[in-house]
Amino acid sequence: MKILVTGTAGFIGSYVVQRLLERGDEVVGLDNINDYYDVKLKQGRLEKAGIKEDQLAWYKFVQSDKYLNYRFIRMNLEDKQAVQMLFANEKFDRVCHLAAQAGVRYSIENPYAYIQSNIDGFLNILEACRWNKVKHLVYASSSSVYGLNGKVPFSEKDGIAHPVSLYAATKKSNELMAHSYSQLYNLPTTGLRFFTVYGPWGRPDMSPFLFADAILNGRPIKVFNNGDMLRDFTYIDDIIEGVIRCIDKVALPFMEWDAENPDPSCSLAPYRIYNIGNSFPIKLMDFIQAIELACGKEAVKNYLPMQPGDVYQTNADTTALESDMGYKPSKNLVEGIKETVEWFKEYYKL
Repeated sequence: MKILVTGTAGFIGSYVVQRLLERGDEVVGLDNINDYYDVKLKQGRLEKAGIKEDQLAWYKFVQSDKYLNYRFIRMNLEDKQAVQMLFANEKFDRVCHLAAQAGVRYSIENPYAYIQSNIDGFLNILEACRWNKVKHLVYASSSSVYGLNGKVPFSEKDGIAHPVSLYAATKKSNELMAHSYSQLYNLPTTGLRFFTVYGPWGRPDMSPFLFADAILNGRPIKVFNNGDMLRDFTYIDDIIEGVIRCIDKVALPFMEWDAENPDPSCSLAPYRIYNIGNSFPIKLMDFIQAIELACGKEAVKNYLPMQPGDVYQTNADTTALESDMGYKPSKNLVEGIKETVEWFKEYYKL
């Protein structure tokens, strides 16, 4: 297939591209390489797939020197005309849309960036998919849409009426926008609610990276809510397996619909939403202990209250993904953290 992957300088996007290329798909990667976090790390991810830093330029295709079936273009998704031209010229079979302005806490500081990227940019993707007859759009949502939902584990059937950050609100909006396009234009869409993802080449604003960096360099770590938190940590390889399976399996309309008791996870449109996580929440202090073990050092801990926009627990009900895709994460936390810290030491020469 010919597949567009947006956000390919990002953590998950770079892995998705690698898997698609290795199995023989033709891939076009897209990213604006913004400076929300270390641009060098983003360029390093691109380099892994043969995209050289010295060849990068706005609105210019760069041919990979490792894969004949991979080209990359630097572009802003908010640029409506550029997106329309890209789709019209390339005729993609499927789109995996992972580009977004990331970060729960940053959305409190810089809200406009989230509307421009996550709303305007997503609308441009939907319109381009609609007019160019894309066979399937898979896009990144987030576990943050569950917000103040007190029921765990989080199920796709639960309501998501109480997001606690603008980032979460934009991801909820993406799901609603996708549903309307699936309903109106018969565009197959699948939204993936990612839970906390970790692994080599991970984001430096996420806890695994922050903790390893602080511990190895002798700085205290920030432990929010005094360590009383649970997260559904999922290793990157497990996440990518789920993403690839969702790309391959086109969303189809549900055959049954109960008008008296409608299921919010169901639709007569070719529309799906899946939780994609480990389905087993880890105590924050156990997670820190695994990083300490991998680093060979005990952390100096600075206990702090809950941050605005954070939630106490994330826990994915992955029954739907397991049933439809035959997929279940399998990576052991201690092994995953060990591999992550080993990469960190090598990359930063520690």
